[in-house]
Amino acid sequence: MSLTNSRPANVKNPNAAPGSGTWSLSAYETQARLFLIPFFLGSLILIVLPALITLGVAFTKYNAIQPPTWVGLNNFRALLASPLARLSLRISLQFIFLAVPLRLLGALLLALLLQQGGRLFGGLRAAVFLPTILPEGAYALIWLWILNPLYGPLNAVLHAVGLPTPDWLLDPATARMSLVLMSLFTIGEGMVLLLVGLKTIPRVIYEAARVDGANAWQSFWRISLPLLTPWLLLLTFRDIVVSLQNTFTPSFVMTYGGPYYATTFVPLLVFELAFDLFDFGLAAAMTVILYLLTSLLVVGIVNLVGLNRHDDIA
Repeated sequence: MSLTNSRPANVKNPNAAPGSGTWSLSAYETQARLFLIPFFLGSLILIVLPALITLGVAFTKYNAIQPPTWVGLNNFRALLASPLARLSLRISLQFIFLAVPLRLLGALLLALLLQQGGRLFGGLRAAVFLPTILPEGAYALIWLWILNPLYGPLNAVLHAVGLPTPDWLLDPATARMSLVLMSLFTIGEGMVLLLVGLKTIPRVIYEAARVDGANAWQSFWRISLPLLTPWLLLLTFRDIVVSLQNTFTPSFVMTYGGPYYATTFVPLLVFELAFDLFDFGLAAAMTVILYLLTSLLVVGIVNLVGLNRHDDIA
């Protein structure tokens, strides 16, 4: 049988005429674009338009009662001159530099340990992923109980083994680290992403390395890690954005910025400026600074690893 006559009878020809009972490629593309319309409309209404409005409000003085008045860069000058705003930016950056590398390392280790098949490993993967799907408020309340210095289970275990029992959320020295610790248990999405990356690496590469005498560490360092680099970079960008934005719920529910402003992250400060002080201009300006900071971090990582180079690979 020739290759030209090997098409199964029940497969429709994508190049057939529209009236012949089979769909055409152009009709399929049109239907695909129609299905994408709700997504683009939702992105436009819920993301693009609010971002543009926030950018405009950042240059005004607005309290939601009187009409906004143009103040130019005064909001940004006020924030940069504010000790509280500078403190909030500093502790947010400290949180990123602590949480993001630890989350990446934890996700990578779990992906390497749990990549085998079987019911046991499937159950362990599900257990790791479970905290990721919990509502943020409920997750914060669970950790509020875990870190309770009087009857929390963490201090009970530390006391049982003879270790010090810190006042986790009451001491400025440990409050921020407590939120970092809390973030390390929501790495299920990162683990799944790296599991997919590991599955895309052909097994024959490991077999060839084993034949050449490579041990497990050499296979990881020379094969797995280089081929997982794009996945790790994607996860890094995602965790930077998540770490900057998703600190609001734990800091609001567990500490409300305390003790002594030790957990007053930028999202919480934006909330206080907008809904406690009703200064939506300052809140919008702080939001713009937050996104500029995020963009600078991403661009810095891109330049650091050389993703902006266009050298041809031989």
